[in-house]
Amino acid sequence: MSPASYPSRLLEEAVNEFASLPGIGRKTAFRLVMHLLRRDSAEVKRFGETIIRLREDVCYCNVCHGISDTPVCEICNDSGRDSSVICVVENVQDVMAVENTRQFKGLYHVLGGIISPVDGVGPSDLTINQLEERVRGGGIKEIILALSTTMEGDTTNYYIYKKLAGYNTEITTLARGVAIGDILEYTDEITLGQSIVNRRQFSVAPRS
Repeated sequence: MSPASYPSRLLEEAVNEFASLPGIGRKTAFRLVMHLLRRDSAEVKRFGETIIRLREDVCYCNVCHGISDTPVCEICNDSGRDSSVICVVENVQDVMAVENTRQFKGLYHVLGGIISPVDGVGPSDLTINQLEERVRGGGIKEIILALSTTMEGDTTNYYIYKKLAGYNTEITTLARGVAIGDILEYTDEITLGQSIVNRRQFSVAPRS
């Protein structure tokens, strides 16, 4: 459907907004908008209010920098977790992936991405300095580098390793049950869980 054929300006504007989302083409956007038009007005209102609350009320945890409803997230607030072990991940999807394995009982640190010069992402764009502050504060026995096994993930691992090398903290990484090139959030739960359990000392030696 071409823009000129829309029977309503409001319909066209709604389609444009949905089409601005990643992975949503104009045909899919049109189907979503038409689906909303067929729903009860109270349901659509609730849908819109949820999106508004998402943007206005969701925040980032002051400790781990993951997404939270409160200044400190539930995981960081959980006294039953091992606060001496921190699992470093790229994003909140990776936190969810690791949690789904039920194999990790420590805390997290969300970097907000990985170092990628091609994409213009450097160390200062990530929460690496905040990670160092947590280690500097003491009480951290182990840092688990749980980043995707891509070139960018390995570069970020190495940068963090060098950044934390002067501290008395063990630095480990996932076992190679996670294959080279894998994106963490798409790794199945059993493989990821075993990779966490069988984690190994981080090494800067080239892969064999």
